[in-house]
Amino acid sequence: MKFYGTKYKTRSEYPNNLIQNICMQWPGAYCDTKRACCYPTTGKPAADFGIHGLWPNYNNGSYPSNCDPSNEFDPSEISDLVSTLQTKWPTLSCPSNEGYKFWEHEWEKHGTCSESVMDQHGYFEKTLALRDRINLLQILTDAGIEPNDEFYKLKDIKKAIEKATGFTPVINCNRDPEKNRQLHEILLCVDKSGTEFMDCPMPTDRCPYSHIQFAKF
Repeated sequence: MKFYGTKYKTRSEYPNNLIQNICMQWPGAYCDTKRACCYPTTGKPAADFGIHGLWPNYNNGSYPSNCDPSNEFDPSEISDLVSTLQTKWPTLSCPSNEGYKFWEHEWEKHGTCSESVMDQHGYFEKTLALRDRINLLQILTDAGIEPNDEFYKLKDIKKAIEKATGFTPVINCNRDPEKNRQLHEILLCVDKSGTEFMDCPMPTDRCPYSHIQFAKF
């Protein structure tokens, strides 16, 4: 399985110095912390990577946020996407809810900073489309990396994703109650328009450990 995007070679080539990061999170790691989690009102999500968000970033590592308070989240704008969002962009926050608060947060904090290239419906629609172009769980399991509470080499996780996609991911970890470092989030860079995957200008992991756990869910 491959997806392709423009590979920019220098910082000056990145469009208007702004890129996007699509962040996908593993529910097993989100829930396996001291704060725990709550399943959405629709029930336990599938054991698969769910979307956390599509986040505008500058190529120096900084990022804008809450760019237009007047452009508030409007559930009616995404009414045709709700069932898909509940499956592929599920909330795990407590108390249990349908997901609207999560989507509202992502739009108002991050999506409004992309409003020059995508409206509210486009923000969610494009993020869902990006998620559909890459099956992270399949990529990892094909490489023998499974969500079974075992520990795997960080470099092997990154290598498997890079081999399948052509792009180097950014890996974020969190801690379980026993303080084990576990695979929490995988980020890939996308162009400003939210259309094409691309190399990250500053691919820095927030997981400085050689081995990390892939939690069950």
